Amino acid sequence: MAVKEIISDNENRITKAVEFFQAELRTVRTGRASGGLVENIKVDYYGNPTHLKQLATIATPDADMIVIKPFDPASVKDIEKAIKNSELSLAPVVDGKVVRLNIPPLSEERRKQLVQQVKQMGEQAKVGIRNIRRDVNKYLEDEKKNKIITEDELEKGKKQIDNLTKQYVDKIDSTIKAKSDEIMLD
Repeated sequence: MAVKEIISDNENRITKAVEFFQAELRTVRTGRASGGLVENIKVDYYGNPTHLKQLATIATPDADMIVIKPFDPASVKDIEKAIKNSELSLAPVVDGKVVRLNIPPLSEERRKQLVQQVKQMGEQAKVGIRNIRRDVNKYLEDEKKNKIITEDELEKGKKQIDNLTKQYVDKIDSTIKAKSDEIMLD
């Protein structure tokens, strides 16, 4: 496989790692209501664990409230139960065919805990990216050893994957900073 193809294939893996990290960040609470906070909660819907976003529309009419309107009004109790059992520590209020979640303000201590959680998630994402770089470098060295690529191609490939790694690690760092600022300022 050509060095260019190897780098391209692994850039896709790195991009997916960053996208996963960003999706994970949406579940971290900030001071204001966000649909991302609850959209991936699994609801036991007729015996099947189903993401809440597939069962209902999720809206944030105010900065401190999430409104969940199920497509099937019979699932209101299941949604309420799933939210109560989640790690969010929120008390759902059932209002007819709608579930309301009041988002209380965060204490300073809780904000600091959430920032640490974001930093840990970011570090895990960066480790994943560095592991991809390690795998690519090992693969390139094996290709060189088997005389499939030249020494110059090996060095060029290593430099490209290092640059790619730095680019995406920097992107994760800036995302961590932005999310941390959002948590602390709200």
